Amino acid sequence: MVEGDQEPHIGTRTATSITDSEPLMRDPAPPSQLPLHLQSYDGALGRKIIDLHVWAVQQGLRGASTDLLFDGLCGRLVTAGVPLWRGFAGMRTLHPQWAGYGYTWRRDLNAIRPAQFERGEEYEQDVLSSPFAHMIRDAEAAAGEPSRLRRRLVGPDAQLDFAVLGQLASAGATDYFAQLVGFAGGDPARGEGVGFSFATDRPDGFSEDDLTLIRAVLPAASLAIMTYAGYTIASGLLAAYLGGDAARRVHAGAVERGSVESMRAVLWYADIRGSTAIADAWPGPVIIELLDEVFEHLAAPLRSRGGQVLKFLGDGILATFPLEEAAEAESCRRALDAAAEAMAGLDRLNAARAEAGKPPAAVDLALHLGEVLYGNVGAIDRLDFTVIGPAVNEVSRIETLCEPLGRKVLVSAEFAAALGDSPRLQPLGHHALRGVRDPREIYALDLDA
Repeated sequence: MVEGDQEPHIGTRTATSITDSEPLMRDPAPPSQLPLHLQSYDGALGRKIIDLHVWAVQQGLRGASTDLLFDGLCGRLVTAGVPLWRGFAGMRTLHPQWAGYGYTWRRDLNAIRPAQFERGEEYEQDVLSSPFAHMIRDAEAAAGEPSRLRRRLVGPDAQLDFAVLGQLASAGATDYFAQLVGFAGGDPARGEGVGFSFATDRPDGFSEDDLTLIRAVLPAASLAIMTYAGYTIASGLLAAYLGGDAARRVHAGAVERGSVESMRAVLWYADIRGSTAIADAWPGPVIIELLDEVFEHLAAPLRSRGGQVLKFLGDGILATFPLEEAAEAESCRRALDAAAEAMAGLDRLNAARAEAGKPPAAVDLALHLGEVLYGNVGAIDRLDFTVIGPAVNEVSRIETLCEPLGRKVLVSAEFAAALGDSPRLQPLGHHALRGVRDPREIYALDLDA
């Protein structure tokens, strides 16, 4: 959760936690505790507050995405008379790759610029020197009091004590207001909270009515954002642990045990050769690093070509490419290209690891095509969304032939037929597969072709 006047670098930085303390916002104040110039909601300002509250609640009930909601909030603040020049909302998320999201609105664009912030030390250091980190510390010291920050950016009262304030002032901003709103005591599953900031370029800055309106609507807007944040977190975690397609199906309601569908698919199975010996010779952290690097080199070519990693099986990986009858050859080509790219990447990885004195990893890979059952299998309280069927067993058996045949990538006759004539495949004859009645014709991928 960091902001700047420049376009965010998507995927290069990570956001920080909003707060680990109790929620930063108290319940809305009763009329007796309202600002002196707002003793009731019957006046013009009060009606604006009510209108924005109703709108924010409606957006939350509709499940509006955060970018659309924040864009709508900024636009409605301008319509209500707030001289808003720029708005920012940032929040932490719960995901193994992404630490948070940011949304920047500018009046001249009348649009939202979203950004994803990747986990990493660089962004954490940026956050430590940001206005939001300052407010987090204040909130913790104040035991849950609302945490806000106001800075004039021009004139004798200017206070540019954070780098972003100097950037905003140079771009024409005159006044800056920021506030933190916490979620559910900092529960990561709900997103923890939102950091908001607003800047104006009006010469005399924000008026008290402007800030009253902003402060009054932020709890309702934050509640609507929390609704979508929970949905986003669940979607992201399901995709990270199940794979994109399986995650979408589960999140859409495909959760009943035994609910499966028949489909044709390319099956992509890879395994590290001799992993037991490597595990016996090296300490655990070295093995985990090896697995992470190998799996990333296998998954990246799949990711860019529409393949889905269904599961990691110890030191192996099972992935699929769904097939459409009219495009079987194209799906097979993409799967074969992914295999070739993965092997080339692993060769480079092993060279670098050997130079660093780390154990290399020989990987065997098999490609097959067939009918599978795709869906929920397991115990009543513990399910797996996976593929089952003879074709799944066969692809794992084909992979075991790589070492005795002296090849890195083998493919079945079914896959070769669907791919069509290809100079990249070399026939190796018929071979017996353990547990399979008849010998199967096997082809090798020529990695030098």
